[in-house]
Amino acid sequence: MLLAGPSGSGKSSLAARTGLPVLRLDDFYKEGDDPTLPLVAGSSDVDWDSVRSWDADAAVAAVEELCRTGRTTVPVYSIATSSRVDTEALDIQRTPLFLAEGIFAADIVARCQELGVLADALCLRGRPSTTFRRRLLRDLREGRKSVAFLLRRGWRLMRAERAIVGRQTALGAYPCAKAEALGRITAAAAGRCVKPRTEKAARTESSSSPAATSHT
Repeated sequence: MLLAGPSGSGKSSLAARTGLPVLRLDDFYKEGDDPTLPLVAGSSDVDWDSVRSWDADAAVAAVEELCRTGRTTVPVYSIATSSRVDTEALDIQRTPLFLAEGIFAADIVARCQELGVLADALCLRGRPSTTFRRRLLRDLREGRKSVAFLLRRGWRLMRAERAIVGRQTALGAYPCAKAEALGRITAAAAGRCVKPRTEKAARTESSSSPAATSHT
């Protein structure tokens, strides 16, 4: 199951609550000396929120290997140093479902569907101001980047948050708040997987069926 959403939307904390194995897709960032890293327009800052800063091929390979064999080797990435500092084995044993969470999860929805390994794809959404505050406090606490960089990035992401959610929805991730996301994950873990769909489709179904009370 893919779990997307803006940075700071609560993906990691929600994933931890489920008790399911978690593949951290943010560990597949490119390293800071990679010449292909994109820059923020009009700035010398690396645009870590661009999918071009991320190794999608390696992430998809890890997802597929976990689905096929139950184990894979993943990088351990340091956001503070923009580098891969180690590797570790991830073994989900016989667990029928695992979460692959990260800000670029929606970008691999189509590829996971083509491979036949996708249970569902979700995009967490909330208030941009709340996301801004949660993201900034986390990044400062973990010393991810300089304060100036974090403030510039945070302000930029807050203004762009609705567009980010819209893009991830268009890529196939179902937009929802944490409570609904947890319900869909629980349903998928119990074998009642629901097909990913757009917000527009969900509204259409709801309006055509007066008795409909939930998306699960």
